[in-house]
Amino acid sequence: MMLLQPVVEKLRDMRLYGMLLSMEEQAESSQYRKLSFEERLGFLVDREWSMRQDKRLKKRIRNARFKDKAQVEDLDFSAQRGLDRSQILYLAQGEWITKHLNTIISGPTGTGKTYLACALGDAACRHGFTALYYQMPKLLRELYASHRDGSYDKALNRLTKANLIILDDWLIDGMSFIQTKDMLEILDDRYNKASTILATQLPVSNWHTRFEDPTLADAIMDRVVHNAYRIELKGESMRKKQKPLTQSGH
Repeated sequence: MMLLQPVVEKLRDMRLYGMLLSMEEQAESSQYRKLSFEERLGFLVDREWSMRQDKRLKKRIRNARFKDKAQVEDLDFSAQRGLDRSQILYLAQGEWITKHLNTIISGPTGTGKTYLACALGDAACRHGFTALYYQMPKLLRELYASHRDGSYDKALNRLTKANLIILDDWLIDGMSFIQTKDMLEILDDRYNKASTILATQLPVSNWHTRFEDPTLADAIMDRVVHNAYRIELKGESMRKKQKPLTQSGH
């Protein structure tokens, strides 16, 4: 059965590429002729829906700009890493994002904090949430520049409306009064409205000393710590394990 050219052109004009692909499959296979009109229509709609969902997912992941291309199913759950499989699988379902809670991932350098954060971000995207990944030094530089060029409100809006933001290398450097004030405004706007993952080398007990202003520090701690899941990674650096052998074999 040949496809009607006017129908094909209209589908292309409306960008219904999934339906067009499904129509071509039905035209080339005799098995579809045994199906009712409703069943064949169902295949057309399902293919269009699937293609659009896949396109939206790819866009969410692309816009998130994750540092690592990571997925939960690729995580190393060996005992020495300190990962609770049931906790991670729960977080991967995204219910905590629906409840506007946070997650704090801590541990020594090289233990996989960034990879885990990106894996949870990827899982969030697959459940329909929008996400943004930032390394803190870069974010602070962008906020500083936005104050100078007048785009701060635009930057704040982008950070506020994302369902999930990942702040990697959290408090790797101390924060000035202005930086602390900016972060408080961001986290305050997101409080009880969206979720944040903080990946850091510092235990929560050491956070307070990294802020220049103790009053603002209290306010930030109040908005991110008390409603957060905590994951503490352990073990030696994953980078050491991945280091190639030397020529001598040592």
